Amino acid sequence: MVTVDEGSDGQRVDNFLTRLLKGVPKSHIYRILRSGEVRVDGGRVKPEHKLAIGQTVRVPPVRIAERDDTRAAPPRDFPLLFEDAHLLIVDKPAGVAVHGGSGVSFGLIEQVRMARPELRDLELVHRLDRETSGVLLLAKKRSALRRLHDELRDGATDKHYLALVDGAWRDDKRTVRAALHKYVNADGERRVSVSADGQASETVFRLQQRWPDACLLDCELLTGRTHQIRVHLQHTGHPIAGDDKYGDFEWNRTLAKQGLKRMFLHAHQMTFTHPASGEPMTVTAPLPPALQGFVDRLDAAVRGESHGSH
Repeated sequence: MVTVDEGSDGQRVDNFLTRLLKGVPKSHIYRILRSGEVRVDGGRVKPEHKLAIGQTVRVPPVRIAERDDTRAAPPRDFPLLFEDAHLLIVDKPAGVAVHGGSGVSFGLIEQVRMARPELRDLELVHRLDRETSGVLLLAKKRSALRRLHDELRDGATDKHYLALVDGAWRDDKRTVRAALHKYVNADGERRVSVSADGQASETVFRLQQRWPDACLLDCELLTGRTHQIRVHLQHTGHPIAGDDKYGDFEWNRTLAKQGLKRMFLHAHQMTFTHPASGEPMTVTAPLPPALQGFVDRLDAAVRGESHGSH
């Protein structure tokens, strides 16, 4: 018998059991829910039932296969942008998945949990693509997670990314509204395309800097779809530098020779309301050295050409 505490108030019973019965397959958790072996205050419940403080959950005995600890995530601390009793905000490096899953046995959240075992309720507030770096919010408490999720759903957070794109971007400010449709390609990879019957999606792009063959844009997300910025930029004919899914492969090869070994997309800034104090908060992650160095090289090349022409 487990009593629901403040940390689990409002949590779905299937998620509660997943956390309680670490290592038990989801299919088994749904089976014991369906069969009525799990009871809340003596009654049967559906997986989406939300728990309340003080309720009693009957959890049947389940056998867990011995975990192969070689696959456990190695503990890792990530560069910290902000931390208090409610939030942990990190500067995610490129190439790190935010969580384990499709072909990745662990991600950032699993590594941080191993490094900070005292944070029992640590959860991702939102996601970043594996190749995207920058501001990533983690909640230390269920209450903080719920409030931030409500904010995200209501569009009350402000997210800005920096992207280097191909070609000459004409407008100082341009809003792209193009519906996005998710699908899985022949290789089993998740992809997204612009499609009339997709989900409404909106991004505001602002020109930050211009070079002969590329531009740096500030990208403000007004909706938060998978791969939204990447697909919207591909759709406008200005794919992101180094994007291996939606980019220009020839250009990417040229850029790699010039030293850009990753996608140039960085979650630069996020503004939101602090879940406990109610104060507005802005967190910024500077461009990582690999991206800043590439911008500096573009600047230097332009300076070299202008000196050469005099």
